[in-house]
Amino acid sequence: MRKTWLIIGLLGVMVLIGGCTGPGTTAQPTPAQPGQTQPSVTSAAVQVDIKDFTFVPGTITVSKGTTVIWTNRDSAPHTVTSDTFDSGTLNQGQTFTYTFNQAGTFEYRCTIHPSIPHGNVIVT
Repeated sequence: MRKTWLIIGLLGVMVLIGGCTGPGTTAQPTPAQPGQTQPSVTSAAVQVDIKDFTFVPGTITVSKGTTVIWTNRDSAPHTVTSDTFDSGTLNQGQTFTYTFNQAGTFEYRCTIHPSIPHGNVIVT
């Protein structure tokens, strides 16, 4: 029940933020904490951070045509690698973007640090 209220609250915040942005701006979703799943997002770009050797949020759900931007916030290098895309090595502060134009579930990992929990992008 508590999780349901949290999701409803996050969706409410996203609606409020979306209504308050002016032309040319994109509302950014509220990031989930490590181990949590972010609610479905339909904006043009979604941010995923790599920090503390974790993808944050670990799982996101987006619509076809959404661009995901990964940013390495760690001092160590990381990759964002799947069967479909590969960022190459990202040093601290570097980003990698990928636009998802096909529906499906895309699991990705850091090939430099295999112990990092894998991330998922669910495209609807």
